[in-house]
Amino acid sequence: MSNIRLFFSDTLSLDMIDKLDKSQSYYLTKVMRLKENEFFSLFNGNGEWETKVLGVTKGIVEFKTVKQLRKKESSKELWLAFSPIKTNYQNFMIQKATELGVTKFLPIIFDRTVVRKINNERLEKIAIEASEQSNRLNVPKIEKAQNLKNFLKLNSMDLIFTDLNSDNKKIDKSKLTDKPICIIIGPEGDFSEAEREQILSFKGVQPLKINENILRSETAVISAISIINYVIN
Repeated sequence: MSNIRLFFSDTLSLDMIDKLDKSQSYYLTKVMRLKENEFFSLFNGNGEWETKVLGVTKGIVEFKTVKQLRKKESSKELWLAFSPIKTNYQNFMIQKATELGVTKFLPIIFDRTVVRKINNERLEKIAIEASEQSNRLNVPKIEKAQNLKNFLKLNSMDLIFTDLNSDNKKIDKSKLTDKPICIIIGPEGDFSEAEREQILSFKGVQPLKINENILRSETAVISAISIINYVIN
């Protein structure tokens, strides 16, 4: 398998011929120095294919898929509901959460959220790059920002509530269902008491104290996902 992996959003199938976009073509030819008849990989949620460079015209790579390397994978849905934070920390959080297997990101504007606008296009690019690097097939979805009330109302999930005030330090695996598991991480100023009550009233929620110390948001995300992965894998 080639160590050059690119996400291709359109349909992929054996022996198909198509072209990469300008950015990916530049990366292959100018950064990775691939030439005609050399190989790389294309992937999306339906699998991964070994792909040959047929030619480069006006900087655009034409390719042909020659062999399927991996088929579509079925994995447990793992969501992350989070409060937007400063750009650099948020980019890092999206990258690491993608590497650790998060399948959907749900930004939530809490009472104490400081950053109230996010660049979904930028976060999607980071998620794609992290998926390419980490050898996963499915690129996580990034939802538009919403409030807590709508998040709790519109989603069916097993909710893991990272709550510093909780005494519970273990996840009860027997209470997990076949629904997606969603970790909810609060803002830097923590959840308000009203938000805590809303979350704790959600059917099937499990509060979890992930550390005795107060963690930065991005640290809490990595810690919580690692705990979940240990429990379910």
